[in-house]
Amino acid sequence: MQQEVILAMLAKEPSHGYELRARLRQALGPLGDAMNDGHVYVTLTRLEKAGLVTSEQATGLADRPDRKVYGLTPAGQERVTGWLAEVSWPKPDLAEFHLKLIAAAAAGLADPLTIVDAQRRELLRRLRDAQRYALGEPDGSAAGLLLEGIVLRLQADLRWLEACERNWTPRKDRS
Repeated sequence: MQQEVILAMLAKEPSHGYELRARLRQALGPLGDAMNDGHVYVTLTRLEKAGLVTSEQATGLADRPDRKVYGLTPAGQERVTGWLAEVSWPKPDLAEFHLKLIAAAAAGLADPLTIVDAQRRELLRRLRDAQRYALGEPDGSAAGLLLEGIVLRLQADLRWLEACERNWTPRKDRS
């Protein structure tokens, strides 16, 4: 998880780790289910060491232990502001799969169609999961919008696999 996401959530209000994780899960919907509790706390520790957040002990209620409450420092606020102002999009880099497919085909190590088929099965599984999660989200939810982006990317990857298959499928007119 990007540190900036944690910082942005803290920009709203100081929080303890459990509260922060719950807010992230609520914002991310089913995408937040894979979030590890430990990862949030490790990220908070790193942010504190970097001087982007501070922490203080908050006295708990009778039935709750004391908790560390984290808040942004001015440097943390500046980093969030800068991150939100960035205009970026994932670069069209070659993923490991793309390189593996081309290398295996070029070296004759494996049938590219077999590799494409295995990747297609995995992408279809992920697509089914993403679509199922998206159907469970209320209309207009932020998590639903994130899931729609995932579905569209997976569909684009599946179309690319179709192009790969066309490229490596023997044709009668090729001689």
